[in-house]
Amino acid sequence: MISREPTIERLAVAKSLLLEPFGLDESHLAHALAEIKAHRVDEADLYFQYTRSEGWSLEEGIVKTGSFSIDQGVGVRAVSGEKTAFAYSDDISEASLLDAARTVRTISAASKAARVKAPTKKIASARSLYQGLDPIATLDSTAKVKLLEKVEQLARAKDPRVAQVMAGLASEYDVVMVARADGTLAADVRPLVRLSVTVIAEQKGRREMGSAGGGGRFGLAYFDDALIAQYVDEAVKAALTNLEARPAPAGEMTVVLGPGWPGILLHEAIGHGLEGDFNRKGSSAFSGRIGQRVAAKGVTVLDDGTITDRRGSLNVDDEGNATQRNVLIEDGILKGYIQDAMNARLMGVKPTGNGRRESYAHIPMPRMTNTYMLAGDKSPAEIVASIKKGLYATNFGGGQVDITSGKFVFSASEAFWVENGKILYPVKGATIVGNGPDALTRVSMIGNDMKLDSGVGTCGKEGQSVPVGVGQPTLRIDGLTVGGTA
Repeated sequence: MISREPTIERLAVAKSLLLEPFGLDESHLAHALAEIKAHRVDEADLYFQYTRSEGWSLEEGIVKTGSFSIDQGVGVRAVSGEKTAFAYSDDISEASLLDAARTVRTISAASKAARVKAPTKKIASARSLYQGLDPIATLDSTAKVKLLEKVEQLARAKDPRVAQVMAGLASEYDVVMVARADGTLAADVRPLVRLSVTVIAEQKGRREMGSAGGGGRFGLAYFDDALIAQYVDEAVKAALTNLEARPAPAGEMTVVLGPGWPGILLHEAIGHGLEGDFNRKGSSAFSGRIGQRVAAKGVTVLDDGTITDRRGSLNVDDEGNATQRNVLIEDGILKGYIQDAMNARLMGVKPTGNGRRESYAHIPMPRMTNTYMLAGDKSPAEIVASIKKGLYATNFGGGQVDITSGKFVFSASEAFWVENGKILYPVKGATIVGNGPDALTRVSMIGNDMKLDSGVGTCGKEGQSVPVGVGQPTLRIDGLTVGGTA
């Protein structure tokens, strides 16, 4: 059997779903881009998307809801300087394409007509970070229902205090194609799955919750019996731990963050501040600080969209540029920002493969992919043992950050009080308050246990949501403010 090079294969899939059914081919795309370039613009692109998604949810022992949807359309964009004109349509046709192209070119209508050399066709570079499969088809409906029922049965068998179990299974098959005015043609076939487990435990009238789950860019067979049991164990353990939790102390103290998902604090408090748009406008706490020390020695932070099968990974970003392994902070020194095409051009640097959009109905902007801190040389046990009095936070719920000031507030969903190096008891109601750039300088110990989260992250920015990954080793941060309930 002869297989095609992955980039050619993805383009063939995209054309079969997004062009051929509507009587379109590459000549129609070139015509639409030529219409936009009839007036002088810096950039222009067409973004086609086909998305098929399915979801199942279980509650009170039965699968209560199931959903299935198909969405498709095209977004047309022209950029002149800092100005963006954008139009989109769920009608993929030559007429709609040309109408959108003529609409967005008005951004530079006052400019003189441009004489532009026809671009040379460029196919995006080859890579294959995940299989281009349809995850919805990797299990039949009966097997999906049984999977959720297994979650329910395992959780209830764990402990008689388990009062309620909720589980959800989501699958998405996403095909995109980007045609740019510079001649670039790129496509991606993006599978995405996620299993979520939530358990509510009850004891003496007190009810507490625990959750777990994971996923990534692969089929549903990933969720084998061992992994399902692991998710259930984690969710039940978290709920039972919270039943024993005492009110959290408040004040300034040492905080140790566990590995993996607690990297969400890094994502929010530091990652957003390193996005190109905020820094170009000078509104980030990190603006104009390239080459300066912004963190303690040993702190190295990356944004990497090239990790195989990860939720935040992409073969190409939503502007057709290859994703990259971008070093943002190296040994405490700020090395760079993450960029989409427009902000990179305006800042005089190259795009970093971080131009992302929620769908064809949204404009791209610089967004994170998988953001994480590299490991250090301390064992997690050594780090916890170093705490005289402080908080050990192993899981987080929600949080928010002010990009301009860098100030953040996060709630710990699972945390423990530590004295003289001993974990004494779980606490609840702990919120961690700080300033991102300041917190980075307070990192005093970095664990050797770096891990990525299990594949559950979704990042919101300016009304758009995209899947992301986070990660970090165990970290000791000195002098953070903890808001508690005690």
